Amino acid sequence: MFWVRFRSSIMLIVITLFTVILGGDLLFAVTCLISFIGLTELYKLLKVNNSIVGYIGYLACAAYYALIYFKEKEHFMLLVIAFMLVLMIAYVFAFPKYRSEQICLTYFGLFYVAVMLSHIYQVRMLDDGLWLVWLLFIGAWGSDTCAYLVGISIGKHKMTPKLSPKKSIEGGIGGILGAALIGFIYGLAIQSKISSIDNPQIAFAIICGASSIVSQIGDLAASAMKRNYEIKDYGKLIPGHGGILDRFDSIIFTAPIVYYLAVFLGN
Repeated sequence: MFWVRFRSSIMLIVITLFTVILGGDLLFAVTCLISFIGLTELYKLLKVNNSIVGYIGYLACAAYYALIYFKEKEHFMLLVIAFMLVLMIAYVFAFPKYRSEQICLTYFGLFYVAVMLSHIYQVRMLDDGLWLVWLLFIGAWGSDTCAYLVGISIGKHKMTPKLSPKKSIEGGIGGILGAALIGFIYGLAIQSKISSIDNPQIAFAIICGASSIVSQIGDLAASAMKRNYEIKDYGKLIPGHGGILDRFDSIIFTAPIVYYLAVFLGN
């Protein structure tokens, strides 16, 4: 299992480096594809993936990405309202085929998967996006690594004993401080390349520390949802890692945090 996970990790790193560095339409297409796969995994959990309700969700996801691509985000609220109305129409006229929680979580899926993940592309498209986008991964995967190392070293107090018994408060704090430190070092190393943010080393430390907090919440939230539905993984797409939502559960939360903090802290 270790070597299966290792090979999958290497492939993920290569694909991530290639698509993120090139950016543009390639990154947009990959982010859109990841969102659709993640949405499919969620809808399979709800048992609506091959139903009219699921198809409405997929259509809303496509419409959302069209708004992003053509820079028409001002129409997002119209999409949100239209999506709800169409879902309600399907719910009413197909009654009692679907349960209310299926409809609510189908609606939730657009935001949890598509909207959140789209910020990977949106961060990359910012000024200095080529450098800012790596903060997503520092805040998520860098945080995980630091939290794990601190947790196995000095972790004694359980963070959420019923949800994730192996996670400790000490590990969580270590993840936050570790991510902030990596962000600071990263900002210090590339500060001459950053024009959109003053004092990038301080800004990156803040962004990565905040990202670590929401990353850990995202990881625990994904675990809670899986426990609610009594499953181990959302899918089997990535050998040794599960599905898209299993591998990107932290990135889902760090992407929008990095985007909005980068905009807020920018010149």
